[in-house]
Amino acid sequence: MKLDDIFTIMDKFSASNLDVIKIKDGDFSIELKKHPQGGVVLPAQSTAPAVYAQTVLPADQQQVSQPVSENPTVSAGAEIVTSPIVGTFYRAPSPDALPFVEEGQKVKKGDTLCIIEAMKIMNELEAEYDMEIVRVLVENGTMVEYGTPLFEVKKI
Repeated sequence: MKLDDIFTIMDKFSASNLDVIKIKDGDFSIELKKHPQGGVVLPAQSTAPAVYAQTVLPADQQQVSQPVSENPTVSAGAEIVTSPIVGTFYRAPSPDALPFVEEGQKVKKGDTLCIIEAMKIMNELEAEYDMEIVRVLVENGTMVEYGTPLFEVKKI
């Protein structure tokens, strides 16, 4: 399947009333899901439709890292920021740059928390409100899925 075909499917799916669609064509498969309402989800800055795509590669080509903590315990008064899309989590804008945020750092609304690369698009996750980063829950370069806990934060 060509990339243009995938974008066409994503556009039509985004405009539809469907919540989930799965397509399989030989070794290639794609699953699209619309974001459910609720939870702590920060907006991604991208021109992509409000859906995510997961490309399933043959088993011998898959490399998925696990988050530092799959079910993190949350301190009193803290919240979990989760991934709004499937992609690769990056703490910094480039390998030799400093991370966007560190544990203990206070962040203003609109500041970049991380980048999630999805389909060769770099999606910046911005703080939805003023917060303090309590813990970073995912290692740099980790493949994350929709809803993966990324940061433990406290509103300030």
